[in-house]
Amino acid sequence: MLIKILSILAALVDLFMIFVATRPAQFRISRSAVISAPPATVFALVNDFHRWEGWSPWAKLDPNVKNTFEGPASGKGAVFAWAGNNQVGEGRMTITESRPSELVLIRLDFFKPFAAVNTTEFKFTPQAGGTMVSWTMSGENKFIGKLMSFVFNCDKMVGGQFGKGLAQMKSIAEGGAGRPA
Repeated sequence: MLIKILSILAALVDLFMIFVATRPAQFRISRSAVISAPPATVFALVNDFHRWEGWSPWAKLDPNVKNTFEGPASGKGAVFAWAGNNQVGEGRMTITESRPSELVLIRLDFFKPFAAVNTTEFKFTPQAGGTMVSWTMSGENKFIGKLMSFVFNCDKMVGGQFGKGLAQMKSIAEGGAGRPA
C-alpha cells in the first residue's frame, strides 16, 4: 500500500514538473507613466545610476546595502553594483546603450537570491506636456523562474515596483529636483 501511495505521489510530482517546464520560456514586464517634464529631464534620472537612489523602489529596502559604481558617471559603460539583504539581493547593472532623451538599455545581472541575466529598457517618448516613460524588463525563464511564475505573479510583483518607481521618478522630475544641469 505504501509503495502504491509513493508511486502515485511520484507520478504527481512528475506531472507537476512537466507542467512547470511547459511554462513560457521568455518573460516581459512593462509599465509606463506620463511625466510632465521634458524627455531630457527624465532621461537624466535614469542614465546616471547615482541618481537612482532618489526614485528606485528598491533603494530604500535596505539601509545597509553596499553600492558601488564603476566606469563613466553616466551613459554607456556605467556600472552599478549592489549587495544587500534578502529584499534587494545582490547584482550588477551595466548601461549597454544610451541615446539621449530617447533610450537607456541595461544589462541586469542578478547573483542573489538566484542567478539571472535580464534586459531592462527605458524608453522616453515626447507627449503633449511631457514624456511617456516606459520601463520594461525581459529575459529568459529558466526552470526556477518558471516555477516562481507558477507560484507568484511576478508581473504583478515586479510591475508594482515599476509603478512605484515611475511615481517617484514623476515626483522628482515634476518637482524640479530632477532637471539636468
